[in-house]
Amino acid sequence: MTLTRSLFVTTTLALATTAATADVNVYSYRQPELLAPLTEAFTAETGIAVNVAYLESGITERLVAEGDRSPADVILTVDIARLAEAKAAGVTQPVHSDVLSAQVPADFRDPEGDWWGLTTRARVVYASKERVAEGEIQNYEDLADPKWAGRICTRSGTHDYMIGLTSAYLEHHGAEATKEWLSGLKSNLARKPQGNDRAQVKAIWAGECDLSIGNTYYMGAMLADEEQSEWANSVRLEFPVFEGGGTHVNISGVALTKASKNKEEAIQFIEFLTSPNAQEIYAEANNEYPIAPGTAPSDLVASWGTFEADAVNLMDIAGHRAEALRLTEEVDYDG
Repeated sequence: MTLTRSLFVTTTLALATTAATADVNVYSYRQPELLAPLTEAFTAETGIAVNVAYLESGITERLVAEGDRSPADVILTVDIARLAEAKAAGVTQPVHSDVLSAQVPADFRDPEGDWWGLTTRARVVYASKERVAEGEIQNYEDLADPKWAGRICTRSGTHDYMIGLTSAYLEHHGAEATKEWLSGLKSNLARKPQGNDRAQVKAIWAGECDLSIGNTYYMGAMLADEEQSEWANSVRLEFPVFEGGGTHVNISGVALTKASKNKEEAIQFIEFLTSPNAQEIYAEANNEYPIAPGTAPSDLVASWGTFEADAVNLMDIAGHRAEALRLTEEVDYDG
């Protein structure tokens, strides 16, 4: 097949009808506009069509329910928790590839090969340009300092992105210190946790708070929106680190499903996604940082500054998520 065919499909039946043609069938949490440039480039290079089912939630549950009947060859998702969840549920299988090992650093892949990172995003501080001096926030630990009382906004503490940061704090400092940090952060909140990462930046723009915690790529998304660009221009990004560590990062990643019927083509697609060319396309589209050695972020992303990523294996962080959720609930963070 030589024509590009990146489809928006919503049912298993729709995917199953194309499986016999040795296409690659994908379940994805990522938006269509982020994946279309990649699937089109892959098809142009290989002649292999890519069919994508875009899901808002439940990829792992769907794969478990479908079992060996699943038409999906590949899952594309964000957040280490979802990749670890899929592996733990037994719906992925290892990929052993010299190409992938060369293109994906060890910190950003599963030690057993069940998932592979594609791009990273940092969880950083959005700071008011008017009310916070540059460099005033150096460490994540600083967010619990009483000097920020009534000046911080965040989304729910139980959201995956916040649980990821709390899990990283656990990895560095242990349970007792993490609970104390969560209590201090809660005491510094200007309002009850609510909304998404962009809503926190809007609150800074509106004068409700001076700092928020958010993923880096939201800056790019807001700057591209006529209304939200005003919010974005009211803040700058600060890249805090853990004491003795680096800046917390998470990933978007890919995995081969256990039920894959088109394994050879699927692995070819996964290898393509980690290639320098695809990495630049993907990172440009989603305002994230490419993983492949020798690839650079877009000019916009590079303009936000540089940072040293925390040198902690993401699977170790994922292993702390249950405890992170427990501690978050113990301090009644969202109360």
